[in-house]
Formats: sequence, structure tokens, C-alpha cells
Amino acid sequence: MRLRPGRPDIARYAPRFDVPAASGGPGVTFLGVSTLLFDDGTSALMTDGFFSRPGLLSVGLGRIAPIGERIDAALARAGATSLEAVVPVHSHYDHALDSAVVAQRTGATLVGGSSTAHIGRGGGLPPERIQQVAGGSTVTHGSWTLTFAVSDHCPPDRFPGEISEPVVPPVRAREYKCGEAWSLLVAHASGRTALVQGSAGFVPGAIDGWQADVAYLGIGQLGVRPESYVRDYWRETVTAVGAKRVVVTHWDDFFRPLDQPLRALPYAGDDLDRAMGIVDGLAAEGGVRVSFPTVWRREDPWA
Repeated sequence: MRLRPGRPDIARYAPRFDVPAASGGPGVTFLGVSTLLFDDGTSALMTDGFFSRPGLLSVGLGRIAPIGERIDAALARAGATSLEAVVPVHSHYDHALDSAVVAQRTGATLVGGSSTAHIGRGGGLPPERIQQVAGGSTVTHGSWTLTFAVSDHCPPDRFPGEISEPVVPPVRAREYKCGEAWSLLVAHASGRTALVQGSAGFVPGAIDGWQADVAYLGIGQLGVRPESYVRDYWRETVTAVGAKRVVVTHWDDFFRPLDQPLRALPYAGDDLDRAMGIVDGLAAEGGVRVSFPTVWRREDPWA
């Protein structure tokens, strides 16, 4: 089968970058892939915290490690100097590579399963700054309450399995095995709720009974899955929680530094246009608004 050259043109979705800017109260800032900064001006937490974004050659052929300059620049630009928690949605490098460093820099607790805990240990975090959770766990950090449900990675999972010992970078990208993947319910003390589905995988029935106003929906690799899979994914996430706004994530080329304009992954790895075609049809059926987040902008998806 011949690979399609090029990549989708993100400019065609320009009108869809329409999440309102936050003017006060809780807000969410998209920082690439599945990194989201939730803050209310008093307390803040972050999913993933992936800012190094090493290039394709380093990931494929070399060893990777957190890049301190990129992490510091991103945290400063986002205003994320103090965090209550850093929460990787799973432990692949494009989610968890920088998580221990971000926790160190911001005074945060690293929250996740046993694989994420090993990344924290390898990154030098003390035991009291690592909080290990399991499916069904609910924890509170500042104004935010997090509930975890066991999820799955979108197939194919190129680095499956669990991390069984501390990861001390630089290492091969494959050392960042998926570990525990989560469906994450983020609830603010004000009552606002959001589902964070960092990877386009799911466990049937895992979040039945949850309610979320908004779904931050990872769509990476959806473009190469059968339409039946996309329909099942939508049903087990967006429909399950009753969200009326979806904000799509994990569509950007994470081999490109974050200080350059975001672009879609190439057709060789995914097909954003096909994924959005199916998603838009499902959204129309359910009366759901689908938006793209604007990187660096503090937004109010609940508006």
C-alpha cells in the first residue's frame, strides 16, 4: 500500500478554534498533545506536561531526555509557576517524558499509576511528591477533584506494557511503556466538570454514570481506525458522560517544537480530515459542539 504524502491543512479548521477566552473563574489552557493546564487563579493542575517534544530522529534512533530549556520556557509562557498536581494520562514519552521535571519545577505532586510512579522516581522526585492511584480512585488537589477510571490506548499501542523500574533518562523512547491509561474526570469546586480522554482508547462501560459538561477528546490515530471503532469510542466517552461540547486534542505533530505553529500529523501516521469527518457526523447526531483549542490561550470551555 502506497503511503499518502503530506499532511492535513490545519488552516481549513480555522473557524473551529472557537472556545471562548476565559475572563474569570476556572479556565483551561491547551499546551499541545494532551497537555492541559486547569487553573482558577488560585490553584492549578496539569495533565501530562509534555514540552520537550524531541524530533523524529531522536525518538526513532536515539535516546531522549527532558529538555530543560523548553520546559522552562513553556511553563513561563503559560504562567504555570505553581501547580498542585501533574497527571499523565498514560506513560508514553509524548505524555510523561517531562512529568517529573514539571513537578519538580512547580512544586507539584506527580499523580498516576505504578508506571508513572517509576518515571517520578527515575526523575528524582521524593516519595512524598508521588501519589499512586488505581482505577476508581478519587483525589483532591486544591480546588480540583480528580476521578480515575481504567482506560486503554488507541490501537496500535507501539510501546505496550508496564514500566517495572525507575526510568532514568536519557533512554530509548520504548522505555516509556504505556502503563496505566486513564479516563480522567476533572471537577472544580464550582461544579464545573470535564472529561479528559488523552488517548483515543476506551474500556466499554468504564465511565458509565459519570457526568461531564465538556470532553477533552484525544483523536490521535482515529483517522486510521475503522468508522465502527470511532463510533464506539464516541459512545463510550462523549455520549457516556453527556458532554455537549467536545474539544479535540492530540492532533498536533508532537515532533515539532511548541514555539513553532502547530500542524497536523502527516498522513503517514494519521488522517485528521477523515477523523473529523466521522466525529462531526456523530456530533451532529447528538447536538454536540466540536471545537479545537487555541494553544497558549486560557479558555472557558464551559461558557
